[in-house]
Amino acid sequence: MRDDISAPATVDGVSARSEALATVLGAVTGDGAVSPRDLGAALETLGVPAPRQEQAREHVHRAHSEHVRLRRREHELAALFASARELAAARDGKALLERLVQRAHEILGCDVTYLSEYDARTRELNVRTTAGAYSGEFRHLNVPAGYGLAGEVIELRMPRWVPRYSEYLADRRVPDIDRAVELEGVVSILGVPMVSGDDVLGVLFVATREERSFTPDQIALLSALADHASVVLRTAHTLRDLWRSEEEARAALERLTEHLAERDRAGAVHRELIQVVLDGGGFGQLVRALSSALGRGVTVIDAEDRVIAASGPAAPFMSARAGGPVELPPRVRAAVAAGARTGHCQVLAGADREMLAGAEHEVAAVGAMRAGAQDFGALLFGPGDFELGPVDRRTIERAAQVCSLLELQHQAVARAEGRLLTDLVADILDGQPGRRDDLERRARAFGVELSRLDTVQLYVVPGERRARALAAARRHVGAAGLAGLSHDAVVVLLDSRRPGAGPHALREHIARHAGGPVLAVVPPPTEPAGAGDPVEEAVAGLVECFTLALRTSRLLAVIGVDDEVAGTDDYLPYVSVFDADARSLTSYVTRLIGPVLDYDAERGTELEATLRAFARCNASPTRAARMLGFHPNTILQRLERLDALLGPGWREDDRFFRISLAVRLRELMSAAHRSSAHEEPGGLG
Repeated sequence: MRDDISAPATVDGVSARSEALATVLGAVTGDGAVSPRDLGAALETLGVPAPRQEQAREHVHRAHSEHVRLRRREHELAALFASARELAAARDGKALLERLVQRAHEILGCDVTYLSEYDARTRELNVRTTAGAYSGEFRHLNVPAGYGLAGEVIELRMPRWVPRYSEYLADRRVPDIDRAVELEGVVSILGVPMVSGDDVLGVLFVATREERSFTPDQIALLSALADHASVVLRTAHTLRDLWRSEEEARAALERLTEHLAERDRAGAVHRELIQVVLDGGGFGQLVRALSSALGRGVTVIDAEDRVIAASGPAAPFMSARAGGPVELPPRVRAAVAAGARTGHCQVLAGADREMLAGAEHEVAAVGAMRAGAQDFGALLFGPGDFELGPVDRRTIERAAQVCSLLELQHQAVARAEGRLLTDLVADILDGQPGRRDDLERRARAFGVELSRLDTVQLYVVPGERRARALAAARRHVGAAGLAGLSHDAVVVLLDSRRPGAGPHALREHIARHAGGPVLAVVPPPTEPAGAGDPVEEAVAGLVECFTLALRTSRLLAVIGVDDEVAGTDDYLPYVSVFDADARSLTSYVTRLIGPVLDYDAERGTELEATLRAFARCNASPTRAARMLGFHPNTILQRLERLDALLGPGWREDDRFFRISLAVRLRELMSAAHRSSAHEEPGGLG
């Protein structure tokens, strides 16, 4: 009976002890809090004496705290393991940094988390990624070197934190940082360095909008995440360096490839140019070789801007006639001058390229042709499919030197031919029959039939311009005649029946290239050959024409004519009477009409004009009065004055002829001086 009564009590006692034990275990491992009264009741149920219950409660609380710490540590380790797995698997550094910042933000339970990257060159920190920040100014915060909590972390390479940023060191704060922190409402900040070896890569921050203290465990956890972020940044830097190195290697390879291609082109061009010179080729072959090697049009112009040769696509002046002058734009002309001065190829940038007047294509590069102090022209290059590299530019410079040598060779040949031509012309005009034996053969060597030459044209040019005038005359005449120097004048022997033998066009051509006035003296063509030797008769006629032209040129030089085409027939009476000497002509005029000239100069009268009209009207006072528009009595009065000045008998035939000749010479001299603006009043000119 006693056993039946005690059984339920035993069961109930076991159940109560189990619940009490569960309460104690819940106080240790549970997430919820257990009240002190429930914990005390459980301890009494478990039979803990009252004196020891307080000690038991302390053990339970310590066990609960340790359990919470271990669970938090487990959570943190799990987060670190997850971060390590992501670090090993991720390829996107930016995304991985954002994930690290977000994980630190979640684990530490802060309001704002951000990562600032350190720039070793400027020693500044720039916010790279954030979590929890809403201020745009904070998300793009820049911290100058040595300022802010970040500067202190970088300098010490240790974690640093402040419970209240507003009370942080004043000498480390700057207005921009203070304004960003204030806008974000941040109070407490913890920063840990991101270090890799000896380099500081940045700082990882957590911040709260309320005052807070950070525990060693929190600092250690944030430091561990900062180490992970350091790996990400170091990897990103390494990859960036590798990418940069790869780009540099690729660029170096491209440069090397281009250099080798340029070198091959240069070698091919040099071989071809040398072969052209050795084969005796001209500018045409040379520009074809250059155009083919450099893949662009090439044009050669001489020192007088005349096209010598052109070849290739997009060649400047492709449509210009060979030998024709062209107009260079200012910047192209400046490039030619710079190339001549420095000896280097001048490449015109796209903005500086100009279309040439009369040309279809622009000029992309210029190589000046120069030897010593002498300019020979330039090589003009059109655009191509590739930019001209340093080796290509050296190739152009070498080509310009080859062209200069070729031009020197041509000039040497031309000078030799010029000497032969001058000797031939001198021998033709010498007038000594014994030297004419081989004239016909020598003329044929220049493509000229001596028997057909019937015209002499004499061009008077000052000595400093005479060589250019002779070269211009020879270019213009070509195989139509002979041109040489004789008696300090350019003498041209022509066949008047051939087109282009007129003196006006040739004088203008010589004046344009000689750069100054040119006097052309032209006697009439010689008579056709008779029954005698045609060569002998042609030479004799040329000698006679030349003698007349030479005497006429001397007369014109005395009276001051130096820039026109003068026919010898117009001056034949004076040439026949006078030897062209300035002193004798002046003496002749002064001796015959000097008193009249002096009288006009002293009194401002016009007796010379009356005398001139009287001479032109064959000594008729009536006709002279009509010519001058005077009354006959006025003429008679002036004639009386002339009688007094010139003396009796001045109207007689022989003396009147000589006075008329002096008056005409005086008129020619005055007209020449007026045209050249050098007349001296009261003188004889």
